[in-house]
Amino acid sequence: MSDKIADTDIKAVHDAGKLSPIMLAFMGDAVYETLVRSYLINVAHTPSVKIHKECVGFVKASAQADAVRIILPQLTEEEQTILRRGRNANTTHVPKNTAPADYRYATGFEALFGYLYLCGRDDRINEIFNIIVSSKEQAKADS
Repeated sequence: MSDKIADTDIKAVHDAGKLSPIMLAFMGDAVYETLVRSYLINVAHTPSVKIHKECVGFVKASAQADAVRIILPQLTEEEQTILRRGRNANTTHVPKNTAPADYRYATGFEALFGYLYLCGRDDRINEIFNIIVSSKEQAKADS
């Protein structure tokens, strides 16, 4: 039975690696926002308007670009490659009020989350997310 699971895991990684960075980012956007919403529901205990503002503070492009800077030293070579592929993807639209560089890093960030999710690496997703949350909590405590 474990051989079958191992074969499935290898296939998932192979298939996820074949997807375009934009498709990985599409999935990663949903994964990351779900993590953020779950986190905020569990810790915020504030009215929905405030939770929404805090959620936007996590998921906007500039916040994701900042998160990349926080996690980059702790990523594996494989993860850095996925992030770079996403960052360098040819995106045709950059939302107004968003710096193009931030948007590119955010796309790479989301591609990483999408890749890890499609590879079934929930443990690694949670590790990375916890690094980001800890950094935000520390920054909040310092201010």
